[in-house]
Amino acid sequence: MRKKKMITIKDIAKEANVSPTTVSNVIHKNYKHVSLETIKKVEKIIEEKGYIPNMIARSLVKRNSKIIGAINCLIPSERGSFIQDPFHTAFLGGVEKELSRRGYFIMLRTTNEKDELIALLKNWNLDGVIMTGIFEDEIYETLKKTEIPVVLIDSYVEDGKFLKVGLEDFKGGYLATKYLIEKGHKNILFVSPKIKPKGVLEERLKGYKKALEDFNIPFKVDNIYEHSTKIDECITLGKELSKRNDFTAIFVTADIMAAGIMSGLHEGGVRIPEDISIIGFDDLEISLITSPRLTTIHQDVEKKGVIAARMLTDYLEGKPVKERCVILPVKIVERESVRDLKRS
Repeated sequence: MRKKKMITIKDIAKEANVSPTTVSNVIHKNYKHVSLETIKKVEKIIEEKGYIPNMIARSLVKRNSKIIGAINCLIPSERGSFIQDPFHTAFLGGVEKELSRRGYFIMLRTTNEKDELIALLKNWNLDGVIMTGIFEDEIYETLKKTEIPVVLIDSYVEDGKFLKVGLEDFKGGYLATKYLIEKGHKNILFVSPKIKPKGVLEERLKGYKKALEDFNIPFKVDNIYEHSTKIDECITLGKELSKRNDFTAIFVTADIMAAGIMSGLHEGGVRIPEDISIIGFDDLEISLITSPRLTTIHQDVEKKGVIAARMLTDYLEGKPVKERCVILPVKIVERESVRDLKRS
């Protein structure tokens, strides 16, 4: 059988009656000196011929790979791949959307091992990295030593070397708790994944404590639950909480956990919001299909991904980065999971 001839840039240039340089510019999305008509013509031929650019050769010539690493440093041992988490799915959707628009590619990886991270940065010839789950640990110390541009997501590491995209976490915790208090709730549980020092969850807990303080409500250690994010274990927690009769509301720092807890409360015979009120955090799509629909703290997760990718690609392309640290706002989205005790 005769081996099929590999399509080259020269073949495409010949058929389009343009120079190989012009074809290369179209492939690399360098449209400055290429007419719209030529762009359409070349792209049509590329599609018809099924031409795939050789990224390895391209990286050797240009000394870049057009590959951005999206690396998660929180190991989801209980839930498999981190992209199974609805938050990360939405976030990575925003990252991929912007990288694709800018002509970049994405590589996903989860690791909290320093040596593995070093190998990733060395062997994959990454142009830049978007990192989630960074604290002041050996991973952070490793990143400090690299020359690869890095965007930290939801990190409270104070280091001007890195670009950062974060959230009003303290405000979110405060708003959620204040909202419940203003609805007449005084004994409010706080449920969260494991809280690490100098992290987003600690900030949300600080916001919770501050709201209690502002309304002269005592803080109770017994009302704090650090818990697995695994759905079936959140359902179990909901069943356990259904046996407590000394609280009227729950603030959960993640919608996905809130959904599981609600299911467990239902199974335990608790009515929401008639018996127990609950408020979540993130405003993911799951909050629209819980029963009742979940009141939550909104953050634009997809936008966070878009901004992170835009900051990094602008930096790589020598464009001005107006803000090295972007903090996105939060707000309450009222649905049906919180009862107003003052109207009862």
